[in-house]
Amino acid sequence: MKINEYFDGKVKSIAFSSAKGSASVGVMTPGEYEFGTTTIEFMTIISGKMKVMLPDDTDWTVYSPFETFIVGKNRKFKIQVKEEDCSYLCLYR
Repeated sequence: MKINEYFDGKVKSIAFSSAKGSASVGVMTPGEYEFGTTTIEFMTIISGKMKVMLPDDTDWTVYSPFETFIVGKNRKFKIQVKEEDCSYLCLYR
């Protein structure tokens, strides 16, 4: 396992290996973030809510627990967490 910390500690995750590849589970505190991908990412919300601006989209979409969004390889996307911490599971393919 590897612990990752981003945006001055406002986003933290634990990376691990699963039977189908790399994954991480983490928490984001309220704020606005931009991430870049190196693989295809499947992000599932565990608790809280996040607004996401996916590549090529012009509108924000809100994701709630048990909802998943997918970001392509070598893309950038934006996230807004508003009222409460948001936890997630990310699978890398």
